[in-house]
Amino acid sequence: MGIQISPSVLNSDLSRLHDEVGRIAGVADWVHLDIMDNHFVPNLTFGLPVVESLLRGLSVPADCHLMIDDPGRWAPGYAAAGAGSVTFHAEATTAPVRVAKDIRAAGARVGVAVKPATPISAVADLAPHVDMILVMTVEPGFGGQAFMADMMPKVREARRLADASEFDIWIQVDGGVGPDTIEQCSAAGADVFVAGSSVYRAPEPAVMVESLRALAENASRP
Repeated sequence: MGIQISPSVLNSDLSRLHDEVGRIAGVADWVHLDIMDNHFVPNLTFGLPVVESLLRGLSVPADCHLMIDDPGRWAPGYAAAGAGSVTFHAEATTAPVRVAKDIRAAGARVGVAVKPATPISAVADLAPHVDMILVMTVEPGFGGQAFMADMMPKVREARRLADASEFDIWIQVDGGVGPDTIEQCSAAGADVFVAGSSVYRAPEPAVMVESLRALAENASRP
């Protein structure tokens, strides 16, 4: 599995969501959809009805990041709607294995996310049940935040955990990822990169996606 770029639409024009996704179609590996409930994080975006509508006819697979309370109630619905990957937060549930199993049963890849203060050890036992570990490099909730470089040891730890397992687990980073930060994330072992502001505030989002990919690929080489 090589480098994958997953642009977040959080900083796009949400009134033209389908068109905004079209701006990165053909170059992005995923479109990252941030679902926030104003409870788990202090922000409110969109929910399952909007995602269901967006996914109809979408040419880019959806990478749904659930920043919500009680993900076990809602996560399978996003998978059933056609999302290719559904990520829930370890901090939001007391039954992560059940949530992961329900997402897989509904047909999607499973991701588990950790906030900056949550150690990788909190998700170590989930390796058999997840396909991706998301290391947040900002506090979840808002786009455009400053990148937290002190999360790189956690990315390296997640990479070691994935490599030591018998499973093909991707390592994703999300928050402040752009031309000035993506190389250190890649060098630390990340292979899936969520980039929001850097993509959608660029004059040509598709060009920025390709630029980010080139930087990450160069930094990942031994």
